[in-house]
Amino acid sequence: MTPSDTDRTVSDLIVERLLAWEVERIYGYPGDGNNPLLGALGRADRAPEFIQAKHEESAAFMAVGEAKYSGSVGVVASTQGPGAVHLLNGLYDAKLDSAPVVALVAQQHTTALGSDYQQEIDLQSLFGDVAANFTQLVAAPEQVPMVIDRAFRSALSTAQPAVVILPHDVQQAPAPELGQEHGEVVTAPRWTTGQVLPREDDLDAAVRVIEAGERIAILSGRGAARAQEKVVRLAEHLGAGITTSLLGKPYVDESHPLAAGTMGHLGTTASARILQECDTLLIIGSNDPWTEFYPAPGQARAVQIDIDPAMLANRYPVEVGLVGDSGPTITALLDRLGDRPAPSWRTRVEEHIRNWRTISRERAEVPAAPLNPELVVRRFAERIPDDAQVAIDVGSCVYHYVRQMPLPTSVPAHLSSTLASMGCAIPYGIAAKEVAPARPVCAVAGDGAMQMLGINELITLAERYRTWEDPRFVLLVLHNRDLAEVSWEQREYEAQPRFAPSQDIPRFDFAGYAELLGLRGLRITDPTEVPAVLEEAFAASTPVVVEARTDAAMPLLPPLPHLEEKLEAMRTGLRAEGAAGEHARSLLDEYERIERAHR
Repeated sequence: MTPSDTDRTVSDLIVERLLAWEVERIYGYPGDGNNPLLGALGRADRAPEFIQAKHEESAAFMAVGEAKYSGSVGVVASTQGPGAVHLLNGLYDAKLDSAPVVALVAQQHTTALGSDYQQEIDLQSLFGDVAANFTQLVAAPEQVPMVIDRAFRSALSTAQPAVVILPHDVQQAPAPELGQEHGEVVTAPRWTTGQVLPREDDLDAAVRVIEAGERIAILSGRGAARAQEKVVRLAEHLGAGITTSLLGKPYVDESHPLAAGTMGHLGTTASARILQECDTLLIIGSNDPWTEFYPAPGQARAVQIDIDPAMLANRYPVEVGLVGDSGPTITALLDRLGDRPAPSWRTRVEEHIRNWRTISRERAEVPAAPLNPELVVRRFAERIPDDAQVAIDVGSCVYHYVRQMPLPTSVPAHLSSTLASMGCAIPYGIAAKEVAPARPVCAVAGDGAMQMLGINELITLAERYRTWEDPRFVLLVLHNRDLAEVSWEQREYEAQPRFAPSQDIPRFDFAGYAELLGLRGLRITDPTEVPAVLEEAFAASTPVVVEARTDAAMPLLPPLPHLEEKLEAMRTGLRAEGAAGEHARSLLDEYERIERAHR
């Protein structure tokens, strides 16, 4: 029941304010510090649903997933002390990938602060970096509506996390009656935005640079999410190759003949070739950090479109910056650009892309012991429904996502990109189902990420799936008993052998564990089993964990031409491994042969 006006507490007021901000869910974990807020959620006639994760880090990842899949604010709640500390990884994921999240963090009683009380931590210092735009301790009940409103406006305006610190006694206090007293600030739960367009002079300057170019490349990021069709129109008009950042991959139809795929160390050969050969670069809504994969400084004249002026020339020495929304800005450019003859560059771009698609297919067909992970991921991707949502964990599976999972733009796919934090896939996938319970979810994770955090949240999955309209949730676990990405980094960057004590992963029966939880568990140990097992998984009416026993020696290589300078370091590391490295060396030779055959 909803409390009467005389019984209303600050926690009841918080619940009401969250509803005013149209919050449907709060992810979190309970503790004595946030018991007043949890009590208010429990007694309200209408309140956001509380979804209990198995760890505050997972709850924060779920809130980030909510923000990424829904486009709205994700909300997470925790107790003070260790609960607050556990939030940091997820909140940094939100900060670095620009996702709006509001964290409601409990604190000890205000009368105890400064006494080194149990679980007392300086939370404002703790969150001062991750939520630099907005971290606020609520010291009086009268602050609450204003602080909640400002937290949401900050999160939405900056696409960053905001933190509200709620001492226990403030949560318990009677709800205030706000008027017009000195020092009282009355606000409203409202936020909106407008349309931003570049200055005319900047548009004209950008057109001059673009029209002077003969070999144009586009680097499209997450900032082009609402301009997908316009990016393609611009590319077709210019005969430009479209490369994407990792965050921008879901927003480009990779079946298009000008779509070259993701750039960077884990990117495609086509993207690397196009960026290394272009004379003009157009960056649209991207802040991708892989600077060594951009054109060399001075090689290409560059134009950048970004809604945030602070991002202009942040990764490359651009000549013209256009501050504006991607869609309207591209329209303004197209209105100014003249007709262009069919360039030979477009023919070259399409050749690079066709070559890459052949390389991708041939890599997946390389025999392995027992399974080639690229083959499993490729076949998995072929079965993903057009209305699905995809969650990808961090590690070697990101390479396979980029190179073997060309998805239609109807399928949102998310991962911890810039922070690259392992353990995100299951929390993200759960959030995706909460946002859209009628859509299937497909997720890919490695055994390292699963043992780090994922197996805990399979418990949450087993608890939550019965509430979903469509319970389909297919998780592919690549089980190779190796922290494979780091193993290859040890060889590539350090020219050192794989350090087994740090890299070995103990065997874990993921399929059996799924069965213990009441989920389906399936195993693949042979390439001939792949089609039938995946068909069974995608036909299931309950969540399924598909455990694929993959070969840890499959190379994780940067694309040519960047691979050239890395090969000797890799071989040095593998030679130092002796007999244990021979299998990986033979696979490395085969991958190099495939790359060179389609240069």
